[in-house]
Amino acid sequence: MKLIVQIPALNEEETIASAIRAIPRSIPGIAVVEILVIDDGSTDQTVTVAREAGADYILRMPSNVGLARAFSAGIEEALALGADIIVNTDADNQYSADDIPALIAPILERTAQIVVGARPITEIESFSAVKKALQRLGSWVVRQASDSDIPDAPSGFRAYARDAAARLCVINTYTYTLETIIQAGRKRIPMTSVPVGVNEVTRPSRLFRSTREYVMRSAKTILRVFVIYAPIHFFVSIAAIFALPALVAIVRFLVFFMSGDGTGHVQSLVIAAALLAIATVLTAVGILADLIAANRTLLEDIRARDLLRAPQSRSETVARPKVQPLDAA
Repeated sequence: MKLIVQIPALNEEETIASAIRAIPRSIPGIAVVEILVIDDGSTDQTVTVAREAGADYILRMPSNVGLARAFSAGIEEALALGADIIVNTDADNQYSADDIPALIAPILERTAQIVVGARPITEIESFSAVKKALQRLGSWVVRQASDSDIPDAPSGFRAYARDAAARLCVINTYTYTLETIIQAGRKRIPMTSVPVGVNEVTRPSRLFRSTREYVMRSAKTILRVFVIYAPIHFFVSIAAIFALPALVAIVRFLVFFMSGDGTGHVQSLVIAAALLAIATVLTAVGILADLIAANRTLLEDIRARDLLRAPQSRSETVARPKVQPLDAA
């Protein structure tokens, strides 16, 4: 059983070494533990420091492509390197690497294929009360959209079984955390979470400039992914919002008509016709979107099979000096 810990990094020369060195190299049930650093266009000494700290592979992106795409590139690379389990963690050493054995335990026990590390949100001093509330709200929304029970959806400390990793296809360019949970939930990939610890925060997040920006982008991501993976449900729900008032208007007209006072209330029928027309168009769009979604599912299955064939690795293998056996002296 081979475990690859992938670390997306952008200008993390000050923290990448501690993040790498904290990763346990011996885990029960795992034969090999290797570290893959995804360099997302760093302009400092991140790559050099990562090599010296013990990274086994360096995947260098041609430019800064963003966290979501760096994460996806790392997943594909880890699969190409033959990973049976992939753990994703942050280069700022935010998460406690000592919890990696607990994180992968459900996968080894075959009770889940994706495991999300749940941080003690209420105990993190660097999180303001507003941020804590938004974290809880956002996680609740993702649970509703994904039909899952993951308590800490934004957590980037995760473990993926090989098959599950191959089935995920991140289309968002901002962050992968929310999208992959919704995808997994809609694809019926077994998920669970385990409590994990966090280290002291060494710098503010670089993913967003303000809480407002984070909320807006996250809401956009959740809505977009939900529409993509549950289009018929989304459009029919909106169609119902227009259809129900139309039915009320029709009933209103019929009540007046049956009482002999139908004249003068024809506007109810006009409004009802317009609303029903909108509802019909939305339902038709939902059906077409559902057919497109079915075709996308087939394409994603083809992509997953291609990834599981382990294509040639694109990463740079970090050379390690050979250790001379003791009996050779």
